[in-house]
Amino acid sequence: MGQAAEKTYFYITYREAREGKVVTLKAQTVTDSSLGLSFVAISNFIFDTNSRVVNPAEEDQKRRFEGVKTLHLSIYSIISIEEIGADHNGLNFKKDKSNLVIFSSESQSPRDK
Repeated sequence: MGQAAEKTYFYITYREAREGKVVTLKAQTVTDSSLGLSFVAISNFIFDTNSRVVNPAEEDQKRRFEGVKTLHLSIYSIISIEEIGADHNGLNFKKDKSNLVIFSSESQSPRDK
């Protein structure tokens, strides 16, 4: 784990389709996926290898993602993405096509006037 990994990283919590269990993964990079708009690409996985205490769940994840370059997750399987660190800038997706419009609770409909 280099100097950049200590500044900012992500905790990605998602529901794994194969076993149906909730998994939390730690990674340096979360971006939009080349597979399409409904996928998120996760890469540069981080595993705690300096600890004296062996965590069996972490060891299983390390073995599972050993040869994985990028994990593409469906946005429907992701429960949360937390960005940790003092120097985080937030997620920025280049292909974001959402047209989300938020109305304030103070706005009134035409019938209420």
